[in-house]
Amino acid sequence: MAEADPETIRRLERGRLLFAKPWRILTSASTVASLPAPDGIEVAFAGRSNVGKSSLINALTGRRALARTSNTPGRTRELNFFGADAGVTIVDMPGYGYARAPKTQVAEWTKLVFDYLRGRRDLRRVYLLVDARHGLKENDAEALALLDKAAVSYQVVLTKTDKLKKAELATIVEATAAAIAKRAAAHPAILATSADTGFGIDVLRAEIAGLV
Repeated sequence: MAEADPETIRRLERGRLLFAKPWRILTSASTVASLPAPDGIEVAFAGRSNVGKSSLINALTGRRALARTSNTPGRTRELNFFGADAGVTIVDMPGYGYARAPKTQVAEWTKLVFDYLRGRRDLRRVYLLVDARHGLKENDAEALALLDKAAVSYQVVLTKTDKLKKAELATIVEATAAAIAKRAAAHPAILATSADTGFGIDVLRAEIAGLV
């Protein structure tokens, strides 16, 4: 394996130091009126229900139960804010694509999310999580369109990559990159991660640290 170049090493170390801080939950918001005042920049995590958002946030922060994980789709119904006095706040957004949720509830979540995306001046990037085993689905495409409409910079993060073989992962990365190539707000680099094995967590930490 080739040795990492000095700049990559520095980026990874900045990410490690950022997430070595004591992260904690700050607040939760179910309406725009209850959103907290911005404190530094924000990065948000979005994705289908059960894509692994909570597990990934826990892996990033090194906290086993910072974000609540559940096998029940649709558990996150608010915007949850996490911080560590580090100049950046992580926002866990409600999962989408849970068909059993009442339509009125889905409409409320969608409005909350869009109002947050459109009006949050300190939001630097949305990380859109996609299950690597399934790739982009129809409701992911709807989320991409919503992000494009809100003119928010976003980057696709593949989750659960430990479930794939190396060649399978390469194929899904290539297909995902091709699918977002013409979307103006999309960051071109696809990140591959596994909350279970820790694969790619250091790279994602470095990406976030680079935004601070």
